[in-house]
Amino acid sequence: MINRATSTGVPLSVMVVLMLSVFTVSMGYGIVLPLLPYVIEQLLGASGDAGQVSRATGLLTALYTLALFLFAPAWGRLSDRCGRRAILLVGLIGFSVTMLTFAFIENLTSIYAERFLGGLFSAAVTPVALAAIGDLATTEEARARRLTFVSLAGISGFLLGPMLGVFVSRGAANMLPIAGAAGSLALPLAGTAILALFVAAAAAIVVPGTKESDAHAKRYRPDSATSPWLVPMLLALAFIVSAAVGVFEVGLALRGKQNLGLTQYQIALMFTECSLVMFVVQAIAFSPWIKPETTRWFIAPALAVLAAGLFLVPRASDFTLMLVVIGAVAASAGILSPILTYWISSKAGKAQGAELGKQTAASSLGVTVGSAAGGLLFDVTLLPNASFLLMTLFTGFGLLLSLGLPNMLVSRKGGEDGEVRHVPKPPTYAATGRPTA
Repeated sequence: MINRATSTGVPLSVMVVLMLSVFTVSMGYGIVLPLLPYVIEQLLGASGDAGQVSRATGLLTALYTLALFLFAPAWGRLSDRCGRRAILLVGLIGFSVTMLTFAFIENLTSIYAERFLGGLFSAAVTPVALAAIGDLATTEEARARRLTFVSLAGISGFLLGPMLGVFVSRGAANMLPIAGAAGSLALPLAGTAILALFVAAAAAIVVPGTKESDAHAKRYRPDSATSPWLVPMLLALAFIVSAAVGVFEVGLALRGKQNLGLTQYQIALMFTECSLVMFVVQAIAFSPWIKPETTRWFIAPALAVLAAGLFLVPRASDFTLMLVVIGAVAASAGILSPILTYWISSKAGKAQGAELGKQTAASSLGVTVGSAAGGLLFDVTLLPNASFLLMTLFTGFGLLLSLGLPNMLVSRKGGEDGEVRHVPKPPTYAATGRPTA
């Protein structure tokens, strides 16, 4: 029997801890997101109005993603120098402290500080977890599938977070009198903080303290055939996909409520469908039936489907048509995210943490810009559906950018698995005319 840790390079215990790390921070973000307006409303009291609540909610959400954008590359570079385990522990413990602080917060200024610090520490978790897999995986198949597992863990945490937050907080409100502005939300927040501490303790035991010099030198040979613009192109596509998702999610909620008159249940069902479709397509994209190197051919078609879906969202006239369009957008965006992560990791060389940190930053910035554009441009009189139209054009630009990627991603001297092949030197000849060694 083949030992899985030996064949893949990533022990099962390490894989579980890395997945739990990303799951925990994603779940914490998901718990806060839907209940944040209610906390702000309580803090503002009678002096607050709907406009103040919506502005504060938007600013706080943007502040969290801004912190991800600012600090993910720095955490990634630091993990390249100091080791993955140390930075992962800082991220998990810091995230735990911020969540516990939020549970007993008493004023709006403190929430702004908490959201920024929460984003700062969570920025140390996802890119470092991905970089740890890039360090340990011994084959491209192992790298691709385990990066996808981490991505699926993040989606699962975000999918579970809102439901868990609402369910637990409502149950706590009925059974326990909890003081503070967060009120009954304190229980799921404190639970997430405790989970983060348990995961940190497990990480301290099982995650190796991999440093740059400890990585597999075989995989990190420089490839002279690789364009210096390749990774920046992949990062640009990650930004475009995330911006599209930001526009899509905000526009989806606003269109469902204001234009189609859908119920809260129907809007929630649309978001649930979106997450489930993303989960399924990511699982399929890096299944044993599809070779990782084959995924480079999916990038351009997926961008084409994404552009078409964004164009059709404002033209879907009822709930059923919306579900069809949502499926197309979710499938294309869901498949692009792990594919781009895999190829960025594959081409990052020794700088796994730095490049995957940049990817986290690009994705976070994309979501921030897309969400803002989705809200600000949703109801522009001079250009109806401006946010969807502009994002369709932007995604079309990404499609053009991606057309040459399949050939660029596989070097001329390398095989399709990204490994640099040995190219024998031509023989040299001595004065006798005979080849020398």
